[in-house]
Amino acid sequence: MSAIPKPDMPVVELKAKDLPAHCPNPNMPLWSSHPRVFIDITHGEAACPYCGTRYRLAAGEAAHGH
Repeated sequence: MSAIPKPDMPVVELKAKDLPAHCPNPNMPLWSSHPRVFIDITHGEAACPYCGTRYRLAAGEAAHGH
């Protein structure tokens, strides 16, 4: 399941140490929480199916074993 990316939603750039990616992320306020989902960013960028927040691996980072 993958949400349609919404250009107005924030983009969270992750480092390899932040993987596996999940939403809601630790920087999101508790009041806006939804069930935790893991985000597959192995193909560049992916969006959360609940809130639309976009996630991508930061430039120069590589996903090792994820």
